[in-house]
Amino acid sequence: MPNITVELLSGRTLDQRRDFVAAVTDAAVDVLKARREAVRIVFTEIEKPDVANGGVLESDR
Repeated sequence: MPNITVELLSGRTLDQRRDFVAAVTDAAVDVLKARREAVRIVFTEIEKPDVANGGVLESDR
């Protein structure tokens, strides 16, 4: 069973998540030959003050 964990900045819509899980599930079925019902995707939301890229907090961009 593929367990896929996705970390992303908060603010994505429910429709964006639906589209994402459909696409990732399709890829797991195609590439990994996983059973569709066995693909598990978990989202972890991260707030902008919790992430820095290039030495700058995302909340400061």
